[in-house]
Parts: sequence; structure tokens; C-alpha cells
Amino acid sequence: MNQLGQALGRMGRLALWAVAVIVVGIGSSAAAGAEPAFEDPAARTRTTVLPNGLTVLTLEDPSTPVVSFQIWVDVGSGDEARWTGLAHLFEHMMFRGSKHLPPEAHQTILEQRGARLNAFTSRDVTVYFADVTRENLPLVIELEAERLRFLDVSEDSLASEREVVIEERRFRTESNPEGKLFEQLLALVFQAHPYRVPTIGWKSDLEKMGVAECRAFFDDYYAANNLVIAIAGDFDTDETLALIEEHLGPLRSRPDVPRNPTEEPEQQGERRAIVHFDVRAPTLAMAWHAPPGGHPDAEALDVMSSILSNGRTSRLYRRLVHEEPIALGASASYWELERAGLVYGFVSLRPGVRIEHAEKVFLEELEALRAAPPSAAELEKAQRALEVALIGGLGTSHALASRLGREWLAFGRIRPLQERLDAIQRVTALDVQRVAQTYLRPDKRTVLHLVPRPEEGS
Repeated sequence: MNQLGQALGRMGRLALWAVAVIVVGIGSSAAAGAEPAFEDPAARTRTTVLPNGLTVLTLEDPSTPVVSFQIWVDVGSGDEARWTGLAHLFEHMMFRGSKHLPPEAHQTILEQRGARLNAFTSRDVTVYFADVTRENLPLVIELEAERLRFLDVSEDSLASEREVVIEERRFRTESNPEGKLFEQLLALVFQAHPYRVPTIGWKSDLEKMGVAECRAFFDDYYAANNLVIAIAGDFDTDETLALIEEHLGPLRSRPDVPRNPTEEPEQQGERRAIVHFDVRAPTLAMAWHAPPGGHPDAEALDVMSSILSNGRTSRLYRRLVHEEPIALGASASYWELERAGLVYGFVSLRPGVRIEHAEKVFLEELEALRAAPPSAAELEKAQRALEVALIGGLGTSHALASRLGREWLAFGRIRPLQERLDAIQRVTALDVQRVAQTYLRPDKRTVLHLVPRPEEGS
């Protein structure tokens, strides 16, 4: 009896289907002609594609007694053309049971064995992961096959998760100033692109969508050729691939996965809005359109963001929080998405500070970077911080598997670590000034003020 059968005591063997696999390649190598300064573990990644189109990325790493199993679904809220929030709602429904499993059993069975599991939805992807010990990996594979093949998409499961998501929206957005601010900012920055829609969806859509819409979404996007499995940690590749062939080989594929084709028109001038909320002090938000991930300017934008807001010696923190001081916090970040990007900044004001003054000071710091390149010391500090974050963020099996899945869906390959480090090092002070001049233009900015509600009668 298999592990899932043992766990349930009644399920028995799932149907077996022996299929051949097509081994496509082994990972990526360092940039041509460049000798890497260290071993990049991802270079040992093995890429396998089943006949049904399912891509499996495997990276054995016995240095830790944990294996991370992740399913990356190539769908996010950016693919929603009619009903908003479907991708995120469906993430919830994936835990609501299947033909042979009652609701929440998937999670309960694994957590009883010490697993850490969860899921998340973004504008580009939906990801399910389970971090387990080696002996529990076969059970994870069987459980994933069970819900991918026999998911319960019914009125009962939809009704239950609909209420959960509506409550989540209320807590994280409608009653949360930061959530409301970010939602309103993106809806103002993007006028046409689907990234303007919140990943959690609009409440009216959540209340109205039905089982038919959910089943159509599952058929459209949860097909084998729209999935990438990323596995990293302590496991045997050949044994694991055989189990995946057995249990996930029967998954159907879909010839044409639908996508939302809408693109954002060029912004023709500054946009402004005011949002009233129950807060004691205002928050300032700004955003500018920027290129998507993988663009040649990406590293320069990362360095620029680090110079502006990474740490207590960064320009924004030093000026707005320490020297003035007018803010509790100030930041600027470059956000890379698959189809677009943003540079956005936030300033959380101290009570009593006029938001117009905070905006003036914030813009002065941006204009200073547009007017003159950063110092050599600032540039080196920012580059080192990015390098440390890049390398330090890959120290676990979970982080390694996440890197594999994310890069494969975003770029169709796993970028060598040395390639990324070299790109950071190639950024010059003039590059930082250039991207600030190119993207942080006054006529391309979006400004949002989140302020206390006005007194009645004022």
C-alpha cells in the first residue's frame, strides 16, 4: 500500500500510467568565457519534460535533511480578463478536498508528519509548496496528484472559501491603511493593464462568481503544460521522477492556455489622488512605470533603490527620518514583474507633519540623484548589499526550489548566479543617474496621499 493509502486507510492505489520522459537538459552554466568564483548549486539542476508537457526541475542537495517540493502554476491575477480574484480564490479551493480526500485533509496529513506547507498567488504565478523530510516526499507527490486530478470544485467548496477570501480582503485591504494605499496606487498607476487589479480581487466579483467560472479556470490553467515542479534538497532524482511519471503523468494538457493581452498605454502626465482613511497621520505614495524583470536596466534600478532606501545611511532614511525628522519611515523600491515593472516609494509621516512638505523633501532627494551620479562609496555599498542579499537568500532547500521555479517561468531558464553578480558589478554611477533620469520623470509619476478623514462639516 502506498503512503497516501496508509495515511487515509481507505484510498488505495491511484491509477498508474507508465510513460516515457524526455530529458531536456541539465541546468545552466556560467556566462561564456567567465570562470565562476564559486559553485552555483543551480548549475546541477536537471530539467525533465513529461509527454503531457509537465516540466520538472530537480536539484539534489544532501547538505540539508529537508526537501522542498513546489508546484509553480503559470497563472496569476494578471491573467484574469473577466472575473477578478479567481487565481487567488482557486488557490484556497485547492485545499478544500478532492474525490478521495475531505476538506483540509491534504494539509492535515502533511502537518502531522512535520511538514511546512502553504501557497501564494501573485500577479504572475500561483505557487504551492511543501517542505518535508526525504521519506515523506512520495506522500507529497501522491497528494498533489490527487488534487490536481480529482479536485472538488463544487458549490460547497466555493461557498466556504468565498467567505474566507472576502474576510481576508476586509482584514488586509479594506481595514488596513497600507493595503488600501497600495491597492489604490496600482489602480491609479495602471489604467489598462491587468496588474491594476488587486490579486485578491474586487469584492463584487468574489460575491458573484460561480462554480462554472471556477471549473473553467481550472481547465484553462491547471493543465500539465502550464505547471512547473521544482524540487530541491535531500532526495533521489531518479526515484522521484519515476513517482512523478506514475502519479502526474496522466494529467491532461491544454493546447492553448489563454492569456490577458491588454497592454498599458504610455502615461501622458502626472496623476494624483487623495484617499481618506481612519489614520492619525498621512502616508505619501509615489510610483513610476519601469521595465519588466530581465531588462538591461534592472540591476541599475536595483542599485538606485538601494542607494535611496537600504539602511539607516540611505538617502531617504537619512534625510526624512534622521535629519529633518518628518517621517517614521521612507523607502523606494524597484518591483520586477513579468510584463511590467514599477519604481514606487512610501513615506509614513509623523503626526502633525504636512504631507505637502514631505512630498517636497522626498522629491528633492530624487531630483538630487537625477542631477548628479552617486558617490563611489554609495555605489559600492549598494552593490555589496545586493550581492549579499542575492547569495544569502539561497541558503535553504526552499529558497533553491523557489529560485528554480521562479526563473524558469519568468525567463525560460535558470540564470547562473555569476551572471547576476556580474550584472550588478557592471552598474556604474552614471548608470544609476541615467535610470533615475529615464524613469523618475515628473510627467510620468503617480502621486497618492492617504490622509485622515475630514471632520464632519469641514
